[in-house]
Amino acid sequence: MNALSDDEHPCQALADFLTLRERWGSLRGRTIAFIGDGNNVAHSLLLTCACLGSSIRIATPKGYSPDAQIVADARKIAKQTDAQIELFADPHAAVAGADAVYADAWASMGQENEAGKRAEIFPPYQVNRQLMAEAAPHAAFMHCLPAHRGEEVTDEVMDSENSVVFEQAENRLHVQKSILYLLLGGAVRLPVRSAHA
Repeated sequence: MNALSDDEHPCQALADFLTLRERWGSLRGRTIAFIGDGNNVAHSLLLTCACLGSSIRIATPKGYSPDAQIVADARKIAKQTDAQIELFADPHAAVAGADAVYADAWASMGQENEAGKRAEIFPPYQVNRQLMAEAAPHAAFMHCLPAHRGEEVTDEVMDSENSVVFEQAENRLHVQKSILYLLLGGAVRLPVRSAHA
């Protein structure tokens, strides 16, 4: 079970889509814009969107795109589900009319030594009030947490009524319990103690 790796974060993506399903009902025909680094979260969102028939637009600076093989795999799945997979350099183009806008830390765990360099490259990819205004009026703001306020997201977006970051965090617990339940065969069998024990 992959709870988190450098390449993918499937438990997070499942919690994200549970959050969106609670908010919208159906996920088909919805568009998510992921803004920032083409990292493990972006990879899992690509694959999950493709499987569910949702669409995803990922905007990254040059040199920080998602892994080409994962993008190819997602596009192959998307052909069967009518999902749309799009990559952008321009965050404004990615966000335009989107149903959800997703940010993540500019430097993931293990990349702390790149934080200074990334802090110079990523500011145009900050999710702020102006960028959110280009999404659909009902657009949810998403983040896998922990967030670096003032970097990838501003306080006013993080604390807005459209922010679902704490719902996402709660749903990680429920999704991971469900995964464990499934892996245990759908039922937990407790040992029966005899009256003589």
